[in-house]
Amino acid sequence: MTRAERLLLHISTILVGGTGLVYAWMLYLVRPSEPYAVVNHPLQPQALHLHILVAPLVVFAAGVVWRRHIWAHWRRRVRRGRRSGASMMLTMVPMVVSGYLIQTAVEESWRTAWVTIHLVASGLWLLGYLAHQVPIILAWRRKRDRAGTSPAAIFSEPGTSGTRPAAGGLRRSP
Repeated sequence: MTRAERLLLHISTILVGGTGLVYAWMLYLVRPSEPYAVVNHPLQPQALHLHILVAPLVVFAAGVVWRRHIWAHWRRRVRRGRRSGASMMLTMVPMVVSGYLIQTAVEESWRTAWVTIHLVASGLWLLGYLAHQVPIILAWRRKRDRAGTSPAAIFSEPGTSGTRPAAGGLRRSP
């Protein structure tokens, strides 16, 4: 996975997760100051709109990292991060589908079902995402403390000396 792909996935997850958590906080935990208020917080509609607008970024980011990271690791049977990565992929479909179906549900019972599925799947996605990052961060710190090197050198492939890919995706010889 390239640095740009990692950055896209991190930023999109932070934006979507952050706006989703803020919206859920406003919807379920904040009490309106007026008894006949339509929203619990004055910024609640903007939080929902922002969440809906940035949500496709996570879908796009997952698609971008699918071939080079997810599928490649699955085919090579890479063990590190397999559980948390698989849990993220298993929660991605219900999270995305329920997010879209919330917006189209007319009957209250269906809307409640989709909201429940979306909250559970999204919560599991965020927990899986955090769990997937912890071993990477810990490994980076251990290697950095032992070697005293830069993160680029630590995460480069063996024998590449931390060089970036050349045009066409091929690595230059060191």
